[in-house]
Order: sequence, then structure tokens, then C-alpha cells
Amino acid sequence: MHTIFHSFILILAGILLLRIAGRKSISQMTLPQTIVMISIGTIIVTPIIEKGLTKTIVAATVFVLTLLVLEYLQMKSNTLEKFFTGKSKIVVENGKLNVKNLKKLRLTVDQLEMRIRNEGINKFDDIKFATIEPNGLLGFQLAEDAKPLTIGEFKTLMDSYGFHLKNNHLSENTQSSASIFNELKGKQKPENPKFK
Repeated sequence: MHTIFHSFILILAGILLLRIAGRKSISQMTLPQTIVMISIGTIIVTPIIEKGLTKTIVAATVFVLTLLVLEYLQMKSNTLEKFFTGKSKIVVENGKLNVKNLKKLRLTVDQLEMRIRNEGINKFDDIKFATIEPNGLLGFQLAEDAKPLTIGEFKTLMDSYGFHLKNNHLSENTQSSASIFNELKGKQKPENPKFK
């Protein structure tokens, strides 16, 4: 019982420490951040591992069960979800930086610019909203003038100029037989490549 209680306390301590450390996915962490995160994991587990194999297995089981319980509680309660996972933070609004939230996230403008460039956006004015999600990834909505033209919008535009396009949605038969979605729909058996 003592091991179970200690495991539970260590999990909660780990969650709080990682929340304080910041919200970046492993691929976005700097080398020092990665080392610190790995070290925290090692420090949390070490007191239990040193007490024997059985206690280690019990502790690992408690870790997994606690994770499942926390995920279930987050689905049931917005307050708990906000506490354990966090909320998205707006970092750009109508082309303007939200410096206050950047400071809270300990994110430099250069780091934000790097993420925005990775999305193919070359200026802040093209962004209506940009957020840093709880998993550390960038979410964004483009400004109206920066959005790409969709086929539906193109048809509406052409119709407004008197060019009436037939509503010719692709039928199931005219779609490529090699569509990667056909297997998911159960319409075609997978043809896996032969590896030598």
C-alpha cells in the first residue's frame, strides 16, 4: 500500500513539475530542456525501482492506472482537464503579437517565427489567430485575405460572373483506384509492397 501511495504522489509531482517546465513537445525542446525532462522522469522512478522488482512492477502498474484515471477524469471535468493539460494560449491576434502570453509560455519571438515559417506563413499580418496548444504545437487561423481559394468559393465566384459550372462532384467510380482511403472504406483490399 505504501508503494501505491508513493507512486501516486510521484505522478502528481511529475505532472506539476512538467506543467511548470513548459509546454513543448519533445521535438521542439532544446537539448537542456530534454535533459531536464528525462532527469525528472528518472528521479521520480528511482526511489521505487531501488526497492525491488515486485515493487517496481506494482509502481509501473499504478503509473499506468493513474494515467487512465486522469484521462477519464479530464473527459468528465473541464476544470480537471484545464488543471492537468492546460489551455491553448493565443500568441498572435489579428496580426499582432500577444507579448503577455509569450512571456507566460517563455517563448521568444524568434521561436514563434520559426514555428510560423514551418507552416508556410511568412508574415504576422496573414494570421487572424495563432495559439500554442497544450501539447506545444502551433494552431492558427489565417486572415481572410491570406486564405487559399477553395473549389466551392471558386464555383460561387464563377457563377456570380455568369459562368455556370456543372456541379460535378467526383463519383466513387471516377476516383483513383489507388486512393489510400478506399481500404478504410472496405472497398478494396490492401496491396502492400513486397519488401526483400
